[in-house]
Amino acid sequence: MQFTYKYSSPIGGITIASDGESLTGLWFDGQKYFANTLDSRHKEIILPIFEQTCEWLDIYFKGQCPGFTPSLHLSGTPFRMMVWEILQKIPYGETITYKEISEEIIRQKNLKYMSPQAVGGAVGHNPISIIVPCHRVVGSSGSLTGYAGGVSKKVELMKLEHMDTSVFFVPMQGSAL
Repeated sequence: MQFTYKYSSPIGGITIASDGESLTGLWFDGQKYFANTLDSRHKEIILPIFEQTCEWLDIYFKGQCPGFTPSLHLSGTPFRMMVWEILQKIPYGETITYKEISEEIIRQKNLKYMSPQAVGGAVGHNPISIIVPCHRVVGSSGSLTGYAGGVSKKVELMKLEHMDTSVFFVPMQGSAL
């Protein structure tokens, strides 16, 4: 059985999911891939993991680094799990590029090549937004792309982390990166 809880953030509603012990999902309501790891049968209740996650979010939305991470249970392909593990290592207030993630996978797996686009697909399917900080990933050119919650939310999250968002840009629809 899966469980859910609704959180109201300053930048939109958030649905949080759990298996009863750990966090399994965190999505902005209506975002791309919303609740794609959530069973159709779930129950909305308050659990200790939700209380801890809400505490984390309260601190985060005050513009502070929470300093702890709720218990997470990510589930995906080995490739996605590898990408999500790298995401979890991006420091608060810093960014990394899709290319840098692909280079890290090349290094770890001793590969000749890894597509930044494949990395982008894995980043976009991250089921635990914000806490697994996919919003900290940018294009090599400094473009703000690929956030399932929408670029405007990505910018707001970066501002909360005291990043200078003026150094980034939003590419025009259909432009190459």
